[in-house]
Amino acid sequence: MSKTISAKRRCIEYLIITFAALLYGLGTSMLIDPNDIAPGGLTGLAIVLNRVVGIGTGLWFWLMNIPILILAIWKFGMRFTISTIYAISMISFFTDFCTKFFSDYVIRDKILGITFGSALTAVAIGLIFKCHATSGGTDVIIKILRLKYPHVKTGVLYILTDIGVLFVAAIVFNDVAAAMYSFLSVMITSFILDIVLYGRDGAKLIYIISDNPDTITARLLEELDIGATHVFGQGAYSGEKKKVIMCAVKKRLSPMAEDIVRDEDPNAFMIVTSASEIFGEGYKSYFDERM
Repeated sequence: MSKTISAKRRCIEYLIITFAALLYGLGTSMLIDPNDIAPGGLTGLAIVLNRVVGIGTGLWFWLMNIPILILAIWKFGMRFTISTIYAISMISFFTDFCTKFFSDYVIRDKILGITFGSALTAVAIGLIFKCHATSGGTDVIIKILRLKYPHVKTGVLYILTDIGVLFVAAIVFNDVAAAMYSFLSVMITSFILDIVLYGRDGAKLIYIISDNPDTITARLLEELDIGATHVFGQGAYSGEKKKVIMCAVKKRLSPMAEDIVRDEDPNAFMIVTSASEIFGEGYKSYFDERM
């Protein structure tokens, strides 16, 4: 039974990868490439080489991925690499296919190209990541870096690895503005990719030290329906032992939680920090796999 479920899941993943590759191909061939935007990574290099040599952008993308695929096999194993090879092949195919058969429908507007082209490719990359594969190129490098630096978000690593391509684009297109447009594309891709991978469920982590911890906790539980934990702490100067309330709340509930604390104890000591990801009941699953 488990093998049947696993096979069904893999089929669904490959269908999602195919759909994502179509989005990527449409975004690249109809919005990004026609507007001389090099959106970083191997896609950006493929667009630049297409201008220099003339070979299709999709074919360049596939050829440049060969050495990176060898690295992926060594680092992640064959199962991951097979999915990645499929994703790369589909992206290459759809990019050149759309370029050839939908050339009459390209949008030659840099702002629209940057905005919607970057959005399409970012959604595509995110969907591929969620299917335990990558779209090749710097994605593989980023996945390796994420293993070493898991606290750094994928979007940030994209920006760092794509900066070099922007300089090459400026030289080839002989246009500094082209590099600036490309940088905007990288930023938009990074932002949307993080939304696809991590969601917009960022929360606030609140620590409360008060003379009325039980009353505050009761109101938090009853009025906001959130969990809370009591941690016993001791003041370094006074030596006084107190309950420290620790609770995680959705961003939209944070102001209400702060109001409750102020109502019950205006002199309470409160620390509010941002938490980009929270796992557990009421939040994300521990078993969610992300890039």
